[in-house]
Amino acid sequence: MQYKTVGNHIVFRVDAGEELIEQITKLCLKENITLGTVQGIGATDKVTVGLFSVKEKQYFSKTFTGDHEITQLMGNITQLNEKPYLHVHITLCNRHHECVEGHLNKAVISATFEGVITFYPGGFLNRFFNDEMGLNLLTFPKKSE
Repeated sequence: MQYKTVGNHIVFRVDAGEELIEQITKLCLKENITLGTVQGIGATDKVTVGLFSVKEKQYFSKTFTGDHEITQLMGNITQLNEKPYLHVHITLCNRHHECVEGHLNKAVISATFEGVITFYPGGFLNRFFNDEMGLNLLTFPKKSE
């Protein structure tokens, strides 16, 4: 991965063979990003996406192989257990122009991925596991009055 910081943005490129979530997480650790958003486009040939079942309180994931364009990736960066937590969704298109969408678990880049992280210096939001929902939800500090 290569990247450049411009103000409170990091423009980055993930190369063929690299795993996308892993690379973004490493970048967040290296640059101490504790709160931000991420977006981008690219190509993958092995991707795992999930759909959360509220009723069953679990993700159902499926892996897709073969050429896929990443037509849109967007998500947020927060913290869980003092580590970067990426909540990312993705839209993909295959050679038949069929779309696959969902929560991104993993994507191996096949050509390139071009992304932008917008980070908020000094910003910090944590997550906690909510038993009722079965998800890691954002937690907001209480405002002092």
